[in-house]
Amino acid sequence: MKFKYKLPVTVLAIVSAGLFTTVLACTSCTNTQASAPEGLLAPEAIHQKTIETIIARLSNHYRQVDINDALASSVLDQYLKDLDGNRMYFLASDVQSFAPYRTTIDDQLDDGDLTAGYTIFNLYRQRVRERVEYMLSLLDKGVGELNLSDDESLLIDRRNAPWAKDIEDSNTIWRKRLEDAVIAMRLDKETDEEIEKRLNQRYSSQLKRLDQSTSEDVFQLYVNALAQTYDPHTSYFTPHSSENFNISMSRSLEGIGAVLQAEDEYTKVVRLVPGGPAAKNGQLKPSDRIVGVAQGDDEMVNIIGWRLDEVVNLIRGPKGTRVRLEVIPAGSANEHRIRTIAIDRNRVVLEDQAAKSKIINVKENDRELKIGVIDIPAFYLDFDAYHRGDPDYTSTTRDVARLLMELQEKGIDGLVIDLRDNGGGSLQEATQLVSLFIDRGPTVQVRDARGRVQMEPDQYPGMLYFGPMSVLVNHLSASASEIFAGAMQDYGRALILGDETFGKGTVQTLIPLDHGQLKITQAKFYRVSGGSNQNKGIIPDISMPYLINKKEIGESALPNALPWDQIAPARYSLSADMSPYVESLRTSHLKRLAKDPEFDYVRAQMTMLEEDQARTTLSLNQAKREKQQRAWEARRLATENALRKSRGEKPIKEYHELQEIEEERIAKLQSGEESSDPDPYLKESGEVMGDLIELLIAKQVVRSEPATP
Repeated sequence: MKFKYKLPVTVLAIVSAGLFTTVLACTSCTNTQASAPEGLLAPEAIHQKTIETIIARLSNHYRQVDINDALASSVLDQYLKDLDGNRMYFLASDVQSFAPYRTTIDDQLDDGDLTAGYTIFNLYRQRVRERVEYMLSLLDKGVGELNLSDDESLLIDRRNAPWAKDIEDSNTIWRKRLEDAVIAMRLDKETDEEIEKRLNQRYSSQLKRLDQSTSEDVFQLYVNALAQTYDPHTSYFTPHSSENFNISMSRSLEGIGAVLQAEDEYTKVVRLVPGGPAAKNGQLKPSDRIVGVAQGDDEMVNIIGWRLDEVVNLIRGPKGTRVRLEVIPAGSANEHRIRTIAIDRNRVVLEDQAAKSKIINVKENDRELKIGVIDIPAFYLDFDAYHRGDPDYTSTTRDVARLLMELQEKGIDGLVIDLRDNGGGSLQEATQLVSLFIDRGPTVQVRDARGRVQMEPDQYPGMLYFGPMSVLVNHLSASASEIFAGAMQDYGRALILGDETFGKGTVQTLIPLDHGQLKITQAKFYRVSGGSNQNKGIIPDISMPYLINKKEIGESALPNALPWDQIAPARYSLSADMSPYVESLRTSHLKRLAKDPEFDYVRAQMTMLEEDQARTTLSLNQAKREKQQRAWEARRLATENALRKSRGEKPIKEYHELQEIEEERIAKLQSGEESSDPDPYLKESGEVMGDLIELLIAKQVVRSEPATP
């Protein structure tokens, strides 16, 4: 195979794997791109032209890669993963027939030839049709005919399992999948009639959409498989998906305020927009998978296998209307254990993301300390007002500066900047916010694909706040949040509290094309100390346990994420040195956590989540599953009652009571009420700040005492 130097390529697999039809396997795998037989999908002329443009544009990608046989093999693996990541459709013989593509995809792409992508996709559609029709045939016999009393089990995660040897082997896998669905739905108190109706609707919906996939769908899938082999944040958008992307970036969308992506056949929640309806509602969580959508009280529409843009269009809607979602909770080992949530659509506006402040009181050695808290949900900037010269434009830095002055007028002893769940936003605002807390110096370093490093300077010499401070983060604090937290840690200006952050340390640029647009990674962020924010995130000085699955959420969980690395440190001067205090603060912190019932509750939930995720199989014996379910509900109830006892609340006797209490809490949040639940993380942050203030006072006392002769 001839060697070709080619441009770097990358992409965030905006893939959905569930649009199907009839088909052909790869036989000779030639580079000839002819018209497809009737019923098969084939590329259009615009696609051949566009792939050549995309490859040329990708030469500016941060990761420089040769387009050669190694890349071809990676693209094939990624494409198969995007289409059939859980190895449920293709047979071993199918995958073997694709083997020649491992050394020809690079040559095809170089010639603008998309044969491999369309040939594989057409066979994929055929296999999906066969599997769906098989499931419907089993349902026609009635779920009562299934044997749910033997000792068979279902492999939960098939990503590394062997491909099915033949149709008979595949039938066994899918029959077990049906048995698992029936058991799970019976445990949720559904009748066999309801189960058969729901599953028939699910698979009939997939068949109905089978022939609606287009050449454009295949093109986007295949191009993104090519790009994703380099970086998860580079993406190709077709003209239609570009429209959805542009709307989301403008923040003018009326909907629920959630960022979604396609994963296998599901629509997965990536993050919630701060201040948006979903975030305020409190029911939808990152890594939840949406499987059904209904408008108001209308019938639920099964959206498994739908294209992402179609799902977005279904969820989007005018302010004041209600959408109901069927969701597989994050971390659930069972895809049939579904809960239904309702969210009232609204417009996400800057005011909903605005920084807010309050004061919490901490008692330390008979002293009452006032700790100021500034909560920053996002790094926002009203670009339109800013560019037209409006002196009253809204921005994070301006709001925080005002809040800081108000807090200092109230005589605060310390400050907590709360960046939990802050997914980022304006880079300009992140760097300007750093400027409020350091005297002078660089705020962040940016290196481009050519290795050139540029430093963002402190735009406001001098400090607006001089006192002790900390920054509270969690695993959903990303991008601009990490720039700010990293700078505060490097300058010794603040303690970092909470959990390790997301790890998003790359910079993307949007490039318009004649057909769609390309979002490409062109640079990386580096801290002033030289370390990257990428992949590892910001490691807190004082850690707190969080209930989050880091195997599914975070930069390190994304395929082919750029690695952590470091460059030369910038020239900067420490504002202070926190290291002498950290060990003492950590010791006191751990003692408090060990006897804090709020954190006992978090740890108990983490244990249950980890145990659930550690399971590799599910029993297909209904009696055993019922016993396991009762044991799980009893553990959950005991955990809740331990927390309720610590809060002075009455214990709950039955599990269904817990569900009713949760529904009442959600209803209150939807009506606009603030949550009355304690915030153990903020409380503990205040305690840590109290300890730090006492240590700093003790150090000043020692320094002021006269030396002993």
